[in-house]
Amino acid sequence: MSGSPFPLQPLPPETMTTATEAMPAPLPRQIPYIIATEGCERFSFYGMRNILTPFLASTLLLYLPMGERALAAKDVFHTFVIGVYFFPLLGGWIADRFTGKYPAILWLSLVYVAGHACLAAFDDHRTGFYTGLFLIALGSGGIKPLVSAFVGDQFDSSNKHRAKVVYDAFYWIINFGSFFASLLMPIFLRDLGPAVAFGIPGVLMAIALAVFWLGRRRYVHVAPTPPNPHSLLRVVRTALLARAPGQPRPGLSVAVAGACGALALLASIPAFGFVIGVCLALGALLLGGGIGTALQLERARGAHPDEAVDGVRVVLRVLIVFALVTPFWSLFDQKASTWVLQGAQMAKPAWFHEAQMQALNPLLVLLLIPFNNLVAFPLLRRFGIEPTALRRMGAGIALAALAWIAAGAIQLAIDAGDAVPIAWQILPYALLTLGEVLVSATGLEFAYSQAPRSMKGAIMSFWMLSVTFGNLWVLLADAGIRNGTVTAWVAGTGLGETAFLMFFFAGFAALAALAFALFARRYPMQDFYRA
Repeated sequence: MSGSPFPLQPLPPETMTTATEAMPAPLPRQIPYIIATEGCERFSFYGMRNILTPFLASTLLLYLPMGERALAAKDVFHTFVIGVYFFPLLGGWIADRFTGKYPAILWLSLVYVAGHACLAAFDDHRTGFYTGLFLIALGSGGIKPLVSAFVGDQFDSSNKHRAKVVYDAFYWIINFGSFFASLLMPIFLRDLGPAVAFGIPGVLMAIALAVFWLGRRRYVHVAPTPPNPHSLLRVVRTALLARAPGQPRPGLSVAVAGACGALALLASIPAFGFVIGVCLALGALLLGGGIGTALQLERARGAHPDEAVDGVRVVLRVLIVFALVTPFWSLFDQKASTWVLQGAQMAKPAWFHEAQMQALNPLLVLLLIPFNNLVAFPLLRRFGIEPTALRRMGAGIALAALAWIAAGAIQLAIDAGDAVPIAWQILPYALLTLGEVLVSATGLEFAYSQAPRSMKGAIMSFWMLSVTFGNLWVLLADAGIRNGTVTAWVAGTGLGETAFLMFFFAGFAALAALAFALFARRYPMQDFYRA
């Protein structure tokens, strides 16, 4: 699952071991508390997330004309996802600099519970409900980078070989929780109403918090780290401000231009909207700063160790890879919005809710990972094709494009008035989930292998930001389709708006896959695993 904080995350060097080191040692007694906490938290998150779009379209947004509800529901959903993957920056910063991991997880989880309470209490009040979504995004996103690292803190040299078992258990329980949440919560929404349907995930999150608190005396607590004088931001600042005798500072000029563009975008928030304006401003800042730093990075040598300078160069290259992956997230996260809305138009049994189709995703993930490792990848190697990380990621983006071509074909049949069975969505779900397995897990493996140890935290933050920007493209596309000129042009193609957007995103991902393949051919692979 892309929303998981532990999607097949590679183990840090401290948890790796050799066969001679792997001596029998007990599992830390506090681990069951963390696993139980994660199971409840993931059920609560996916339980509310997977019913959010149908609830918005059928209940909270009824004040809008019927033709506008679907796009409005998508906007709210993808704005929420943007927040979930933006706030890890805040949570990681608070824990690393001030509180440590345990207090940050505990207090942000309280915010998380308060958000669920708002959803259940204000299911008929837009401001209260949106406040709840904001609090959940802050709480869920804030703890996202912390829990995985907190698990690693519980191991020492005597039992570090057992960490892999724990991470496997996390991954299993995440998909277990997601599967049953996807199956059950749409039924509760339909039969028991939104207050109960959103209240149950809140109860599960409160249980998660209580279980986590109960283990407080058993946990290993690692103190916040002092500021790193050779961190990514400090190396970037040195490179941009450093002067070379008789030479201008073109990198600084580019970075300043990016900052000015960011300010201009912030000033235009009334036209774009707050979320779009802030995300575009962040993108302009990253683009200008990244290009500027690349132009002057060598000037940081001497002021910082070569390892830190080379690490920043690696991060800049990895950022290009992440940028090319953002279209994948545009497609992937719409399975909980666009595809659910499409399913509402399809023929299905009376007992089945269209949002339950999302249960296919975690189920297929658990089937496809062993299939790839035991069958598909060995078969490719027999034919002389090595499934490298970059090849897998490029193939995953291309598979997402195929999934959306299939979804677009289904939409054409719906628009033609045919009674299309919802079982037809199995094909696009299967293609998209195979793409997820190739992109999500592999992306973390790739990023971990490419970044020096001191830059791995920054890489993880940028990986999560790629999901934020992927959902930004959805908001921009939806805003574009509302433009009168664009709407008239789409009508001239003979396609409905939904079908047009589906084929547009398929083309978007196909172009990204092509660009990814071209860049991957020239990418200089690194290996920063411990020898």
